[in-house]
Amino acid sequence: MKIKSGDYVLLLSADEKTFLVIINEERNFNTHMGNLSLKEAIGKSYGDVISTQLGKPFFLLEPTLEDRMMKVKRLTQIIYPKDAAMILLKTGIHSGSQVIECGIGSGALTIAMASAVFPNGRVYSYDRREEFLVNAERNVGEAGLGAVVEFKLRDVTEGFDEKDVDVVILDLPAPWEGVPSAARSMRGGGRIASISPTFNQVEKTVSSLKKENFVFLETIEVLVRNYLVRTGKTRPYERMVSHTGFLTFGRKVIV
Repeated sequence: MKIKSGDYVLLLSADEKTFLVIINEERNFNTHMGNLSLKEAIGKSYGDVISTQLGKPFFLLEPTLEDRMMKVKRLTQIIYPKDAAMILLKTGIHSGSQVIECGIGSGALTIAMASAVFPNGRVYSYDRREEFLVNAERNVGEAGLGAVVEFKLRDVTEGFDEKDVDVVILDLPAPWEGVPSAARSMRGGGRIASISPTFNQVEKTVSSLKKENFVFLETIEVLVRNYLVRTGKTRPYERMVSHTGFLTFGRKVIV
């Protein structure tokens, strides 16, 4: 596939630094290894190379969903791909799903869910902070997924407009406050997921889930460790993204 003006490209340097850019024939991109004329990428294929004025090569890579999530403009901490992947699997979000998200942050998880529900589903994203909604809407739009996401300015205690949705995601300082609203908007058998960094938040959330007739409750933590692979001396990297949050899941029953 040939790269054209307006396409997104992940630039990879020789020292494995990455930059997500929009190709524009009039734009120069400044890097730690010199300036790149993005016009040179037009007509090339993903996997090809362009060079800075200093002769330093950059590979032209096709951005993945993970790349787009990690490169969003951040006003808040994001949901990391390792957690987002587990949320998608555990809640069964797929094309056609109707999903409520409360606590949009910078929109990284929104991008993952919108990609999953596309083209026939919808994500309804709520937040009480207008600046977060504006930034997230921009990030989702740049990912090409704005058509399946609806953004709403509201506090979780005021409830949601939608009914009989398949999934509700709560990413809030006090997720237990959102559980009653979630229960009212979910269909029987619907799935809920909550993200919290501390034990006491999880305890209060699980207690609220039980009161609202959620079953099959489960709380997990996802840890991913990278390895430095070298012949005869492979070992783990010294640093890792360890605790990002506890994920709590449940399913709604009718009693």
